[in-house]
Amino acid sequence: MVSITIDGRTLDVEAGSTVLQAARRLGIDIPTFCYLKRLPPLASCRMCLVEIEGQRRLQPSCATAVTDGMVVRASTHLIEETRASMLDMLLANHPLDCPICDKGGECELQNMVMAYGPRESQFRDDKRVFHSEDIRLSPVIIMNVNRCIQCQRCVRMCEEVVGAVALGTVEKGMDTAVTGFEGSLAGCDQCGNCVEVCPVGALMSFPYRYKARPWDLTETDTVCPHCGTGCQLTVGTRKGEFMRVRSKWDEGLNRETLCVRGRFGLDFVASRDRIKRPMIRHDGALVPVSWDEVGDYLRRRLSAVEGKAAAGLASPRLPNEILYQFQKLMRTAFRTNSIDCSSRWSTPFDTLGPLMAAFNSRAPLDEVIGNDCVLVVGGNVTEENPVTEYLLRDSVRRRQTGLLMLSARPSRLDADARVVVRVPPGGEATSLAAVEAGLVAAVGEALPGNVLAGIGATIGKPAAETGIDGPDRLAAALKEGRSVTVLVSVDLLRSPEARATLQQINNLLHVLQLLGKGLAMQFLFDRANQMGAWDMGVLPTALPGLRAVADDVVRTALARNWGAEIPSEPGADIDAILERCVGGRMGALYIVATDPLIAYPDRDFVARALGAADLLIVQDAFLTDTAGLAEVVLPAAGYGEETGTFTNNEGRVQKVRKFREPAFEARSNLAIFDFVAALRNRALRPSIQGEIFDEIARLVPAYQGLSQDGLGADGAFTRAVPTAPAARFFAPPPVPPAADRLMLITGDCLFHNGYLSERSDILNTVANDPYVAMSAQDTAQLGLSDGDQVIVRSAQGELTAQLKVDGRFPKGLVFVPENYRALRLNGLMRRGEYPCPVEVKKVHATLEVDRTTRIWRGV
Repeated sequence: MVSITIDGRTLDVEAGSTVLQAARRLGIDIPTFCYLKRLPPLASCRMCLVEIEGQRRLQPSCATAVTDGMVVRASTHLIEETRASMLDMLLANHPLDCPICDKGGECELQNMVMAYGPRESQFRDDKRVFHSEDIRLSPVIIMNVNRCIQCQRCVRMCEEVVGAVALGTVEKGMDTAVTGFEGSLAGCDQCGNCVEVCPVGALMSFPYRYKARPWDLTETDTVCPHCGTGCQLTVGTRKGEFMRVRSKWDEGLNRETLCVRGRFGLDFVASRDRIKRPMIRHDGALVPVSWDEVGDYLRRRLSAVEGKAAAGLASPRLPNEILYQFQKLMRTAFRTNSIDCSSRWSTPFDTLGPLMAAFNSRAPLDEVIGNDCVLVVGGNVTEENPVTEYLLRDSVRRRQTGLLMLSARPSRLDADARVVVRVPPGGEATSLAAVEAGLVAAVGEALPGNVLAGIGATIGKPAAETGIDGPDRLAAALKEGRSVTVLVSVDLLRSPEARATLQQINNLLHVLQLLGKGLAMQFLFDRANQMGAWDMGVLPTALPGLRAVADDVVRTALARNWGAEIPSEPGADIDAILERCVGGRMGALYIVATDPLIAYPDRDFVARALGAADLLIVQDAFLTDTAGLAEVVLPAAGYGEETGTFTNNEGRVQKVRKFREPAFEARSNLAIFDFVAALRNRALRPSIQGEIFDEIARLVPAYQGLSQDGLGADGAFTRAVPTAPAARFFAPPPVPPAADRLMLITGDCLFHNGYLSERSDILNTVANDPYVAMSAQDTAQLGLSDGDQVIVRSAQGELTAQLKVDGRFPKGLVFVPENYRALRLNGLMRRGEYPCPVEVKKVHATLEVDRTTRIWRGV
């Protein structure tokens, strides 16, 4: 520690701290423009100059390290004159258009001038003008270059945090101008973080432009509904109408950053697809009715299917309280454990549950990724969890974290990684087994003899002996690290090899633990509350708290609190539920806010299953494909229309707040559960959000001790319930044969996340059209070019989309985002088969002409 005195006040700070950081700890205000906490100091704006004893000149406090005994003055006549002069220089060319500038009322330059500026300007020359009109850099970002004060925040944020490098500067000195390549941002993420950090109105949000003034807005702090990173965001509404989203500098794990979906993708709340009234099917068509009418109808239909099997599916995007109440409703009123929260795959929870219980770290991501090595297994962090990517890049650059990547798809993080290993989809388990074997071969002497013998007989051969390329480099990097974090993409769950992959992750973590490494593991969920959905027990084999349905003690305790018995037999997962429907063995199927018809592999199979259920009830805010097949449709409140909590990937519980009223005749999800329970002659108690949270905090071990009042701006962490890892090691799977055909994989794309974001008009203006990504090698071999219209055909079906040639993409893979409803991608796939063998052909001109003619004729 070193000692510093600022304006007569003394403080001990860590060595390496800056004068600015020390001053802020003392509550001493030093103004800045170019400084951002997460960026290296630039010291270009000269607003933070201070006097330091022994120094002849004023020094920038943001870039001056503290030395022991340093004496600083942060407010003297010279400093005040200097700050006023700097502001006068900025105002010399700054347009005085504050009344129409979107930044008016929250502009840092305005605030600085009021606090430190000159009362009268010394400049009389004409103001410099770069452009007479604003420049539309992209569909969501517009720029007024004349307002720019050259702080460089936007350029550095884009390059050093986001990694997009879409902004730069031209010219120099007072003629410096920020711009995109050739005056556009066509290649950027459209995340709007440059708009967020701009201290003036130089960079602006085009969708928000001229819509409202800051003082007209009602702002609500809440959590992003898109992926599981759990970013804090602030929603601005005007007279109940959604206006904009911004982020706060010192709240949430994301701080001032958001991705394109979080900043620009919340207008889906006002989608035209909202369900306006309850509906029942009459003569093959859905007919709007009143709530009283749907209640009478549903009571009769529920009586008619009494005694037959029932099942429920719910979206992981719903708040914890709704998910908890849903599983309670299904288990007590419908007497079934056949419930699931996945509409894309069957979760192998027999393997996943013990892995989470033994190794999952409920801790801040910033702390977890500060380990010596971070191994990312599967998926594409750039497109699934963009803000997590920002944090990983930051950790690599500032802490020298060794980033290791093992995945089928390339991502932008590959450029920051120490080791990158490309594996075929489903080949992750074999590669991980080779990593484990390589570790044991390298440092086996550090293990007890009996343990070493057990491992050696089980986990297989090192990579060099199996012919698998890359895992030996991962093993070497893991060997050197004292602490290791493993980040696991849930994209791995798509594969039939998911269970084997999870088993090998368990093996790897166990080996690292035996070698004395500091360990952390977290899942990279691409849905907002997937962790919460599992914690709340929306699973066929697990009760709330990830405890087995077969556990008599846990089941009895919950039943006593709920006032109803819970079935003792484990339920069916989504695949088995659909099988039972097809077999005519399903009475009531209750689906809440999820759309298996568009998401689950084999669309024809799902359509047959949903059509074969005796009674299909769909509760949703939007008229989804699945709702279109329902017998009863119940309009529910959507995101932002009810309060609750989300649990993010870290295990952090955060408040989801209401910022608008439910649309049309929609009711809150909890109110609808009460409505349905009453039709089954049951009463759900408690039924109010706050009281349900209190019950969760009482009955779910990881949530015990939490309170709503204790969930501050940054939320509160659930706690890990320690469980010993499995003592046994799992045998490695056989090396999969090399594919001799093109193989289709899917996942999120940058601009869309599931099918919720596709209801955003703003995202649809920046998102790519539906596309097919392939390697340059494959496209050259097939005679295809970037931008061609191609047909992707499987044994199940086909789709047509635009080709996107990706130079980083591995040979043999075809990627189509899962996020475009019009493609009906799941129609190409079969259950239990992933990746899917396909062929790709160019759409011939004659077919294009025929299609155009048919569209023109209205066919």
